[in-house]
Amino acid sequence: MIEVKNVTLVYGSGSESVPALDNISFTVGEGEMVAVVGPSGCGKTSLLLILDGLLRPTSGQVLIDGEEVRGVRRDVALILQDAGLLPWKTVRENAELGLRLQKRRESVDGILSALGLNGFEQRFPAELSEGMRRRVGIARALALRPRVLLMDEPMANLDSLTRERIQNLILDLWWEMRFTGVLVTHDIEEAVFLGQKILILSPRPARIRAVLENPGMGEHEYRGSPEFLEQAKNLRRILEMNG
Repeated sequence: MIEVKNVTLVYGSGSESVPALDNISFTVGEGEMVAVVGPSGCGKTSLLLILDGLLRPTSGQVLIDGEEVRGVRRDVALILQDAGLLPWKTVRENAELGLRLQKRRESVDGILSALGLNGFEQRFPAELSEGMRRRVGIARALALRPRVLLMDEPMANLDSLTRERIQNLILDLWWEMRFTGVLVTHDIEEAVFLGQKILILSPRPARIRAVLENPGMGEHEYRGSPEFLEQAKNLRRILEMNG
């Protein structure tokens, strides 16, 4: 599905150059959910923008179904950390934005209901809690029915209960829609809960230090189980070794 081949990214040139990614290679299978973790500033978001086609690598390539990514694709959606809502548009209008840009007329009612936003369709972002604004951002991406969903820390800076609710929603929607997902996160337990495979990046310039297989992922009950806690412990140990 997704093939990342020898991707290197350098910002600037000459004496002003800043290496961000160094020879990154990995694959994501159809319908697979992969989490990406690593130190702050190591290039995780840059990698996600390359996957989305918003940023071109200095060298290497990204393929989706064997086709090189050279720009934004209709079958790929990106969820940003701050949700990126337009403050002058309602919940419904924000959720419909991607569809309108693609000149599509599908209804967003089902996805708003699935995310617990029914009854709030005519509210504006300033009238919502932070958790609800994040859900609107998720709704806007999932309304496109993407084959690939890229997530840049969509639960960052939320309280723990809201964070867990949105993690559960993403897991449920993944089971329902079977999209291929790549999640960037700083949160160890979030990576273990949502990643079938966890890529661990080094400090900048990012290289893949390890890949942790996580076969227990997929059920709400996995959270807090002995297997879950052991995986979180393993991931923490690897991050501390590479930090």
